[in-house]
Amino acid sequence: MQPIKLLPAYAWRSYLGGKMIAELHGKTAEDDHFPEEWIMSTVTARNVGREHIVEGLSVTPDGVSLKELIENDPERMLGKSHFERHGKTTGVLLKLLDAAVRLAVQVHPSKEKARELFDSEFGKTECWHIIDKREINGVKPCVYLGFKEGVTREVWEKAFYEQDIELMLDCLHKFEVEVGDTFLITGGQPHAIGMGCFLVEIQEPTDYTIRTERTSATGATVPDVACHLGLGFEKMFDCFDYTGESKEATFKRWHIQPETAVKDGATVTELVGYKDTPMFKMEMIEVTKNFEIERSDVFSGLYVLNGEGKLNGESVAVGDQFFLPADCDKILLSAKSEPFKVLRFYGPK
Repeated sequence: MQPIKLLPAYAWRSYLGGKMIAELHGKTAEDDHFPEEWIMSTVTARNVGREHIVEGLSVTPDGVSLKELIENDPERMLGKSHFERHGKTTGVLLKLLDAAVRLAVQVHPSKEKARELFDSEFGKTECWHIIDKREINGVKPCVYLGFKEGVTREVWEKAFYEQDIELMLDCLHKFEVEVGDTFLITGGQPHAIGMGCFLVEIQEPTDYTIRTERTSATGATVPDVACHLGLGFEKMFDCFDYTGESKEATFKRWHIQPETAVKDGATVTELVGYKDTPMFKMEMIEVTKNFEIERSDVFSGLYVLNGEGKLNGESVAVGDQFFLPADCDKILLSAKSEPFKVLRFYGPK
């Protein structure tokens, strides 16, 4: 099998952004309600009022979805061991996310809670890698992550029912971000992405998002079901992990240090690995000349993030993405311009 080229897939969101995604693709655009590009996606976006619209799924230039290709030949596409363990799913989803406003305070279920509450084998542990940033109205880009010490369920519920947004944010640790920062967010950890963050997000393949803000950043009322996803307001609080830690301990626990290895023809940096979570793995490959990706009998994905090069002799540029089937022969990446940076990402261990 050969690498399968996929087209960009976009998903409507309630918040504004996307300008920097357009610029990455060499286009000029204003921020709108399509601030996320979904990559190697077999997942349909969940949006209240837009249930009739299929969006977020990756398709080939011929219009065939990656989901359909996998379902038709799962063992060759995903690999025998992965198929036997996880079935006809990649177990992973990658996104580019560009936030022009602060995203709502939210949480995603752990794998255990997703199984209990949504009858799903996947929760939504995720990881953010900051690839760029911008100051908007003088606000420095930041992220909010994890409860401070002393925050209890009672305090958190009170903040929600009174819609005390300042109290909600004050319950969480705030970290200003720099390009290259990587944060792991396991299921149950409350969080919010601040305005001006442009990041790559790798996650479990679901769209389960529980929100605690009932008014969006654009002033729209958030429907009840968009907050609790059908669980009800009381039960949604079961999804939070109320373990509070100091700011230093939170940063040490969830801020991942990259590991870089110089190889023949490229520098490969592991941004998040199986040592950090069994859910996924992501690398940045900076190709300096010719770099060979050996056959590994496990599927992966590629996304060109910077520069121009060739994949098996065919020209590729920023924004090009490929699914590499498990039954795929070795691949040669060649740099035409530097830096030629390619993200490579993998499913569960």
